[in-house]
Amino acid sequence: MGIAITLARYLAEQGVKYDVVEHPHTATALDSAKTSHVSLDRLAKAVVLKGDDGFMVAVLPASGHIQFGQLRKKLGAEVDMANEEQIEALFHDCEPGAVPALGAAYGLKVVVDDSLAGAPEIYLEGGDHASLVHLSGSAFQNLMAGARHERFAEAP
Repeated sequence: MGIAITLARYLAEQGVKYDVVEHPHTATALDSAKTSHVSLDRLAKAVVLKGDDGFMVAVLPASGHIQFGQLRKKLGAEVDMANEEQIEALFHDCEPGAVPALGAAYGLKVVVDDSLAGAPEIYLEGGDHASLVHLSGSAFQNLMAGARHERFAEAP
């Protein structure tokens, strides 16, 4: 399949240089990282959230888990994970479970965990289960400039 058309278009519009890392089909971000020999701390995963004012994307390292109590407190809003049907409608050109960590490409608000700041490089799902997008850390930070930055991820 290659990376999602919406994602590729967004990266081109933003003038971002990136590489696509192809890998055998995997079911999870964890498996994608292992198969591609990518550190879980450098794989940015997306979790689609639903709140009273709509949807947003939480971006955190694949090694972490959202601390929902902390995130709700920081956002000042009730948020929970969106269901599969909602995610598929929002990310229409992505395979289920392969949401790119660039919610802005899909017109969604983003909250990014501070633990991703300063990473020299970042990988993210390309919209399918057989490719990762590889960006420089500075390119990722530029793409996240308009996102809300918080600390909400817990390491395993």
